[in-house]
Amino acid sequence: MHITTDSATVQYNIMPAFPATGEISNSFQKLARIFHDKKIHIIDGFVGVNWEFVIENISKEFENCGIKPRFIAIDEALLSEEIINNQVAPYLGGNDPLFGKKSPLPLSSYFNAEKLAKFHDMLANNQEYIIFYGPGAALLDNQASIMYVDLPKSVLIQRMRAGKAWNLGCSNSKDPKQIYKRYYFVDWQSLNSHKNSILSSIEIMADQQSDETLPWMSGSDLRQTLHEMSVNYFRVKPTFESGVWGGQWMKNHLTGIDQSAKNYAWSFEMIVPENGLSLKFNDLLLEISFDQLMFTEGKNILGLAEPRFGVDFPIRFNFLDTFDGGNLSIQCHPSPQYAKSQFGENFTQDETYYIVDRKGDAQVYLGFQDDINKNEFRTALEHSFKTGEAIEVDQYIQKFESKKHDLYLIPHGTVHSSGIDNLVLEISATPYNFTFKMYDWVRPDLDGKPRPLNIDRAFDNLNFERKGQVVNDTLIAKPVFHKIDDQATKVHLATHEDHFYDVVRYDFDQEVTIETKNQCHILMLVEGEAVELTTANGMREVFNYVETFAIPAATGSYTLRNLGKQPAKVIQSYVKDSKCNQF
Repeated sequence: MHITTDSATVQYNIMPAFPATGEISNSFQKLARIFHDKKIHIIDGFVGVNWEFVIENISKEFENCGIKPRFIAIDEALLSEEIINNQVAPYLGGNDPLFGKKSPLPLSSYFNAEKLAKFHDMLANNQEYIIFYGPGAALLDNQASIMYVDLPKSVLIQRMRAGKAWNLGCSNSKDPKQIYKRYYFVDWQSLNSHKNSILSSIEIMADQQSDETLPWMSGSDLRQTLHEMSVNYFRVKPTFESGVWGGQWMKNHLTGIDQSAKNYAWSFEMIVPENGLSLKFNDLLLEISFDQLMFTEGKNILGLAEPRFGVDFPIRFNFLDTFDGGNLSIQCHPSPQYAKSQFGENFTQDETYYIVDRKGDAQVYLGFQDDINKNEFRTALEHSFKTGEAIEVDQYIQKFESKKHDLYLIPHGTVHSSGIDNLVLEISATPYNFTFKMYDWVRPDLDGKPRPLNIDRAFDNLNFERKGQVVNDTLIAKPVFHKIDDQATKVHLATHEDHFYDVVRYDFDQEVTIETKNQCHILMLVEGEAVELTTANGMREVFNYVETFAIPAATGSYTLRNLGKQPAKVIQSYVKDSKCNQF
């Protein structure tokens, strides 16, 4: 399939799912019976869960059996909102509208220790059937059998925007951007660490993204499914976001995508801190957070890279769509030292732009003009910010005509932007929030308000040596072709020394077999109709044009067979062996 600018649709699965080992059920009757038989007294879960729906339906099934447990919300043991707010304030960046610092606070720090001790004694006395529920309930006894109710972060964000979800320990609504900032830097850190500590004790895992049904499966079946995934393949559930510069390519081409949105600026093809993994059994789906795979199978997933990254998945794939949209902001990203000291990130946001499609005279902004004057550039930016006057970007920043299948390198500190009429596959280190915007074409955001700029932070990180001919020589990948056989070629699109990941592409007519060499491979079909994956363990799956999938290090080897009439091109990224032990 050779998509350019027409409106031809692409077969694209917006609900990918991995076959579950064991049963997924949505029966509250079965659930209540397991609770009674296994003496489960704790229901833990993520922030944003509709606990009224969960407890009401479980309670109803107990009553049908003549049993009346006492349900107690663990949030009765939370510290006051004022104390919690004061406790988390150091990690929220003060008046900074976007950035904070990742919190090391354990989930227990949100709770009154005396009240937790009282609840623990109530469980130990066992004089009545009590069930404690809510985020942190397992703090009462993390060795007990636990039900955990997960919530995909994409659904949590939807509930937040609808005014139905708040920060942990907060009862009042705030600006959604501030709620999200606290989620990212504080709440998710505490909740994810807590989830990791109790995974081995989870008897039942449930998914509460619907208020009509509650799919669940046993913890043992979940762990076995995650193991199968870790030695075969996975594809996360993609999510899509509109933006002020968003385009129409995805809306016009991807089957199943919501057509009511004005545009789509991003597709989170694999941004694992927010993407989920769906499991399937018959006609039932259960979605869990991606971190559960890393918590249980990190070594199998990352192989050689696991000592450096631990439970952090290192690479992300996402689309930037500016077809009939607008330019991205002029921006840069932080150095590793800055990301660590300012934001608590273990690694920084080194990016690349791979051009999947483009039209007209589409451009990529990359690096400075040879005669750049740092002070003049800053003065122009600050003047524009204060007055709302546009600046002549070309006077300061180079731009290049984008070329399909070219790779543009954007290590930290590099000034850059995608121009209008590109479909960019952004291959990057996983961090995704740390974009320092210097100039945004004097336009408002979708809410009508100016987008925050970060001129000071940008100038703390900009590399003014990336200018003139240096940009063409070092920041545009030069393809090196290695013939595999008569019908297949491996194309090395070497990244910058600052990138810890590398990029290659496989071009083939029939099929190609690839060894993981103990590295996780992230892949996408960037030209062609579909490929069939066969892993060394015998699992098969078909992936369509522009679908992202990953092969864990422990898979060993896999074969991709071209299912289309035209040659296939598959992009692949992985951690460089030389970067696996660097911190």
